Amino acid sequence: MDVLKEQIRNLAKSEFARLVELKYGHSHDVIGEITVANVLGGERGMKTMLTDTSDLDPLGGIRYRKMTLREGAFLVATNGRSELPDEVITTIDSLPKDMHPMTQLSIGVLALQPYSVFSKGYFQGDLRKSDYWESILEDAVTLVARVPQIAARIYRRSFHHDDQISSDPHLDWAANFAHMLGVSDDPLFEEVMRLYMLLHADHEGGNVSAHTTHLVGSALADPYYAFAAGVCGLAGPLHGIANQESLKWLESCMADHNGRIPTKESVGKFAEKTLREGRVIPGYGHAVLKVADPRYLLEREFCLKNIGDDPMVQLCSIAYEAVPTVLSNTGKVRSPYPNVDAHSGVMLKHFGLSEPDFYTVVFAVSRSMGVMAQLVWARIMQMPIERPKSVTLDHLYDTVLSKSHPQTKSQL
Repeated sequence: MDVLKEQIRNLAKSEFARLVELKYGHSHDVIGEITVANVLGGERGMKTMLTDTSDLDPLGGIRYRKMTLREGAFLVATNGRSELPDEVITTIDSLPKDMHPMTQLSIGVLALQPYSVFSKGYFQGDLRKSDYWESILEDAVTLVARVPQIAARIYRRSFHHDDQISSDPHLDWAANFAHMLGVSDDPLFEEVMRLYMLLHADHEGGNVSAHTTHLVGSALADPYYAFAAGVCGLAGPLHGIANQESLKWLESCMADHNGRIPTKESVGKFAEKTLREGRVIPGYGHAVLKVADPRYLLEREFCLKNIGDDPMVQLCSIAYEAVPTVLSNTGKVRSPYPNVDAHSGVMLKHFGLSEPDFYTVVFAVSRSMGVMAQLVWARIMQMPIERPKSVTLDHLYDTVLSKSHPQTKSQL
């Protein structure tokens, strides 16, 4: 851990100097404009957050610290930290087994909060502001180490009659998670979990789970509080269930063809039918990307190479060829290409992880790395509490209308 802290400290020196230069030398420089669409559209596209751990290029995809996915990897110092305290196990085991796994995960993470190094030091008055990040890092690494243990325990309780599988200290972080789930003895499943964990670890700072974690952490809530809040955001159906929705759509397509692998033309017609019914095609389109999601392409490459005889993998490949054309022909879709969710559900199910309600938990385990890295970096950069200014509809209406019709005032 000391080596990791020193590496972070060295990286932060130059970066913090640049931040100070911008903050005090260019504080009034304009970097963009805010439109009505930004305010009414969920702040989409507004450049209002600082996130250095990853950056989403519309044409190149996600990059971790300026490294592409093929070059980047996380090394997490989790040795000796992964075992759950007895009180946390008791808390998890007291929950109804039919409670949604994401609810159990949030509660399990909160049960770790009494062990927070940061909270203890802060409320004892032992910490200087410039040193907050070190105890935040201690908590973050412990949290990342223990989240797979919590998730695996929830899975075995809820779906396998509480038949728990002990962790294997000889396995790496992702492989050990795969081992504790106990769904496949195929060594490839460990590779799948490593790939999944890397691809879903971080995705800039504006998505719901990352932003929620950052927001709560900006109030100096410790990493356990912050990540539990992020987990709750990830549980929302507009954020965390796209891969299971995509899997459901592909299974419906296969069922529509009596279990036989359909042709490209048939998949295209099924996609058109989906759109005519007023539904979206899950797993396709992206808020930022203008090309096929590189994460999807990596999953596709892995699956075609290793499990290409799976009919669902073959259907994914056919959909990749058929669906973008259908979406482009509507003239309404800016990005008709597949995203990472178009393949991940099929990949997980192939290896026996067949409970869709648990897919978001796997997502959360992966995302713990990215949001914790963001939280540590926010504290070392001494970022302030987040406090945007809200406006009323009257204010927005009058501001816009006064420019085009100076005499018009809102009557609301």
